[in-house]
Amino acid sequence: MSDIPNTGSIAARAKALAQPLAEGLGLTLWDVRFLKEGALWYLRFWIDKPGGVTLDDCEAMSRAVDKPLDDADFIQQAYTLEVCSPGIERELTRDEHFAQYIGERVRVKQKHPPMEIVGVLEGYEAKRLTLRLENGDTLEIEKKACAWVRLWDEFEEEEDDE
Repeated sequence: MSDIPNTGSIAARAKALAQPLAEGLGLTLWDVRFLKEGALWYLRFWIDKPGGVTLDDCEAMSRAVDKPLDDADFIQQAYTLEVCSPGIERELTRDEHFAQYIGERVRVKQKHPPMEIVGVLEGYEAKRLTLRLENGDTLEIEKKACAWVRLWDEFEEEEDDE
């Protein structure tokens, strides 16, 4: 594990440690975050694979990363380790996520003014999203102006139509 950087955020160091472990299990490491929620800290790994992630995949990744994290000992706070799937409405956070889903329908929550926008992700360049709206208009929005960007759940739309 000597390839693990000894500087940088906890999430970045955890990602460096977990990346080869995930690949060894046939998984893609979608995202890693170290978050404080209330009084508790969480180290969350989101994993993915073609065909979707199973509970067994989450358990295997959790087991694979648990001891190396303890051995590396770079997290001072007590924390809960969680491994999960990014899900159908996965949040797009990294440049590679946006590149992977160009041409797909997304839901964007804009910070100011607070509103949700649905459109097809037409492009992503220099931290700017280009969306094609239902009426055919094009909208450009900076990533930093978004609270989040998620894939659109087509099944949710079908349920709303019923």
